[in-house]
Order: sequence, then C-alpha cells, then structure tokens
Amino acid sequence: MFHVPPNFVRFIVIISIQIVILTFGYGFLGAVAYFEYLAPSDSVCELMRSHPGELTMIVTLIATVLSVTAATLFTLSVKEALRHRMWKPISLVHLSTGVALAQGSHILKHRYIGLTILTMFIFGMLKLLTAGWTTLLTPNYFMWPVQLNGSELDITGSAFAALLREEFLANGLIQDSAFEILDVGGMLSGVTAAGFTFGLPGTFNFNGAEYNVSTQGIVPTIESFSGSDGVPGANGTRLGFSGGNVTVNTGVVPGPHPSVPIPQGFSTNYSMSQQGLTANVSCRAIDTSQTQYLWDTNNSYVIYASADAAASSSNSITGLRLWNISANCGTNTLTTYEYVTMVDANGNTSSSGSGFLPSVVCQGPMNTNQTYTSFAILTQGFYKYGFLQASVCEVVPLLTRVRVDYSNEQISSEVTSYTTFQPENVELLSFIAGVARFQSINSQGLTSSTIGDTLYSIYSSTTIGYINNNLNDTQVYLELEDYWRGVVEFSATFLRSGFMATGSFPNNEFPNNLSSQVTGTMFISTIGWTRWPKNSPTYLLATLPLTIVTTLTLFSAMYSILEVWKERHGYRGHHRAHFDVSNTLHLIMACAAGSLALKDFGRKGIINNEGVKVQLKEDGEKKMFVIPDQPFSLVSKEELV
Repeated sequence: MFHVPPNFVRFIVIISIQIVILTFGYGFLGAVAYFEYLAPSDSVCELMRSHPGELTMIVTLIATVLSVTAATLFTLSVKEALRHRMWKPISLVHLSTGVALAQGSHILKHRYIGLTILTMFIFGMLKLLTAGWTTLLTPNYFMWPVQLNGSELDITGSAFAALLREEFLANGLIQDSAFEILDVGGMLSGVTAAGFTFGLPGTFNFNGAEYNVSTQGIVPTIESFSGSDGVPGANGTRLGFSGGNVTVNTGVVPGPHPSVPIPQGFSTNYSMSQQGLTANVSCRAIDTSQTQYLWDTNNSYVIYASADAAASSSNSITGLRLWNISANCGTNTLTTYEYVTMVDANGNTSSSGSGFLPSVVCQGPMNTNQTYTSFAILTQGFYKYGFLQASVCEVVPLLTRVRVDYSNEQISSEVTSYTTFQPENVELLSFIAGVARFQSINSQGLTSSTIGDTLYSIYSSTTIGYINNNLNDTQVYLELEDYWRGVVEFSATFLRSGFMATGSFPNNEFPNNLSSQVTGTMFISTIGWTRWPKNSPTYLLATLPLTIVTTLTLFSAMYSILEVWKERHGYRGHHRAHFDVSNTLHLIMACAAGSLALKDFGRKGIINNEGVKVQLKEDGEKKMFVIPDQPFSLVSKEELV
C-alpha cells in the first residue's frame, strides 16, 4: 500500500497555503488593475463611511492574519530546511544564521556582512508584510469617472438661423409672456457679472438653476441641475419662454466592463463640454475726433407739469420730461430712443436723488466695410450718474465651447475655445442686440436706471470716498463691460432654454440639423480601490514583501521535499524528524550529547567558534553535534586550537 510520509504532507500544506495567499494578493491586485475601479455595494460603502474606525480595525486585522500566516509558513519551511541541512557539515555561524531566520529574526555580525545584510533584508520583508497587505486592502475615497454623451440645441448653424427667422416673422422678437423673464433676468445677470469682478457675491439663478457669476450662454445638460420641472404652457416655449422644464438628452456611455455596476456614490459631480456664448465687450469714452459716433442728448422737453403746488410734498408726480436720445448708427442711419423722467414743477431734475442713463443700441454695422458680427451701445449718465461721460461699448459676441462643471448644486463654466459670428448668425446677433436694446430702454425708470444704480453702488462699495471725487474711469468701464457681457450671455441662455423647453419640438427630440453633441464625465464620489499609476511605489510596497517571502518559503519547502525523497530512497539514510532547530533546548541537548567542546567567550574564542563546522548525528533517541567525518567523537579543546 502506498504510504505518504507525514513530512511530505506538511510541506504540501505549507506550499499550498502560501500559494493561495500569494494568489489572493496578486488576484486582488490584478482585478483592480484590470477593472481600474472597484467599489462594494452602496450599502457597504455607506457603512464604511459611517464607521471609519471599525473599517480600519477590520482591514488591519485581515492584513495581520495574512501577514502572520505567511511569516509563520516561512519560518516553518526554513526550520525544516535547516533541520535537513544540519545532517551535512555546516559552520556554526551559518547554523546561527539559519536559526535566526527560523525564529523570524536576524543577526548582526560585522565580520559576516553578507549574512547580516541577508538576514536584515529578510527580516525587513517579514515586517513589511502587514504594511503591504494594509496598503493593498485599505479602501480609499475616490472619484469614479463615467463617460457621458448626448445632444443639445445647436444655435450656431444656418438651420437654427432659418428657424429663428420664422419665429421673428410669426411672433416678433420679444413676446409678452417672456417680458418679465428678459427684463428681470437680463438685469440680474448683468448686475451679478459686474459685481463679481469687484468682490461682490457672484451667484445668478435662472429657471431654477444656479450659475456661478454668469450663465456663459449655456443651458444645463444634466438632469439634476436642469432646474425647474414645470411644464411650459402652449405659448411658453421658444421666444415666449417664461420658465419650465428644459429637455436634457444626456446618457451614460457603456464602459469597457459593463458587468461592473456603477455605484450611486455619496455625491456626484459632472464636467461637460458643450456650446456656450459670450462676448468681448470694450467700453471707452467717445472722443470728439470719432465722428462715426454722433450722440445727441439735447432734445428734451417737459410734457407734463402738475398745477398742484402740494404735489411735490406728497411724493406724487410733479412733472415729466420726454427725452429723444439719438445716435448715428453708421451709413447715416439715425436711431432714436424715447425716455421719460420725472422733474419738478419747474422742469428741473434733482442732481443728487435722481439719475438718467440713456443708451442707444446700434444693431447694424457702423460703416460699410464692417460685417454684421458685432454691435455698439452708446450711453451717457446725467445727474446722479454724471460720472459716466458719453461712452461707447463695442460688443463682439463669440460662439464658444465651454467646459461646464456641475457640482455643489451650482454650475460653473470656462471657455475652452471660441469663434466669431459668421454671416449665417445674423438672426442670432439680431436677437442678442434686441435683448440689449430691451434692457437699455427698460432699465431706465422715472427717477433712476438699473444700469446706473449698478455702476454707482458697485463703485461706491468697492472704493473709498465720494464717487465724483474719486473716479477711476478704468474701473467704471470694467463694470459696464461686465454688465453687458452678463446680459449677452443671459440672452443666449434664454434663447436655448426656450427652444429646448419641453414641448418645443415633437417628442422633445431635436432634428439632426439642430443638434450639437455634448460630451463629458460624471464623477461619482465613493469608497473602494483604484488602479495605482504605473510608476507608483505603492506596487512595490504591496507586492514585493509577499513575493519575496513566498519565493523563499517555496524554495525552502522544495529543498526539504527533495531531502525527504532522498532519505526515503536511501540516499542519505533515514533521520527522525523530531528535532526543532528553532528550539533553544533542542540545540543545547544536541551540543551536550556530543560533548561538543568550544573555546571560551573571549574575542578570539568567539571568532574561532564561528568557523567550526559541525554535523548532526543520531543514535536512537540521541542526537548530537559532532565534528564532520568523526561521528560520535568529542570535540576537544586541543582540536580547536
């Protein structure tokens, strides 16, 4: 009957367990490297986040168990290998080195620097096992990226220009239902943009979505950030938009490992590339030599005066003045706006309490050589706003590609590329200029102007002293530029929102010639494991100790198996297994049984003793160290001299 030696079974167990541990380590590492991102279920992730202390304890406990198991198997294999090695001659210094390794320790002998380095290295690898396993198994917070794509309304092409032209002809530029949206929204967008540059809060809300500073001409393409979920009315879409749900057509792109579920995570951020619209705005005082800017503010007269002398004391209207503000908008085209302001019974206006800031928007080219890709705004302040002299703002709208970040319930945008308007964008430019004209007229009330109050309040709150005594033209023009840029960007957002509103197109699907691609990434905050960079030293820390310890364990076990096989076939004779080289008592008994005589503890004696070669012999139950080739002999002091 076939008989398997007990020692052989022991070695197979050692090898099997060590290979299983190594396979688990490399398997886990390989799984993370292959899938790139791994996370447990959302419920487990929530437990990990809620109990970080317990998570650390569990990971450390698992790492310790694996490390202790691997280290124990190593010491067992070294002990067995050394036991077989001692049946052949071995110097005492090599024997002590093997004993140190069998005990998971090291030696420090400057005369044997190679053995010292070897034992220190192996000792270090054993101690790093726990650190390696902890590094490998500890989950970390990370952002799981998921690719997204979709579509939005393309307002840059000729197809949208034709659609917009039809809307102009059918319903006009500004419809009654959109009056309040354009009036209040445009004003707030301009105020927010102008104030942010000088340190004031920069959050703008429109249609339930919150924008950082300004809209940058975009519409949200992420459902959770799209704002209002109300359904627009029959006349509440396109140019009649008055708020409501905006169609979002963005979905997840299947990844390379669709079998791995995407977690919900703790929070979600998005970074998208989509269409936007902004403007380069340049404002400056009108120089007398710039004859193309003819600006006339002298045509005004009182159209109403109260006969009641007590009207002024009762805060009622005492008089009204009609202003005909005109400007030459190029090619001898005179453009005139009418404004009405409140005056006293004598037709005079208070210079401290009232302000008048008229503006004229020139919607066409200022000369025959200029293409219709920009427009100009002429403006001047009176009375309270007298700090703003006759000025011109040249507005050059830009079609942009923007990176939009959706995070913390707020939308932030950054322009990545831009192009100027082309001839097919004439209708789009007409709409933007029309919104600017609408703003310039409606911002002026009987006693004040929204634009003027914005410039006045921002300038006063960010400078020291009275505005008329401490005027910085550059800063005032920066405010004015930001204001009009905010209005332009809002007009594009309004336009996109209206045409992307629910019900604007059949089945809420954009025709192919009106569709623009949207791409981006969703970042899910979760906890788990991610693939380390290829040049990261973490790989070495996590795998090198385990690999080296496993290799040494397998080498020692295979050596022992070979020796057992030789013993079983009579090559080395048969030796009993009951001898533990890591047991100090066993070593003392073996030395005493052979009457092994060594030199004393003097320096020379220790040096001489280290080089003495001994060999383990046995006689029944008796095991002893003897000098090689002199079995059962005693080592005398004379022989060691």
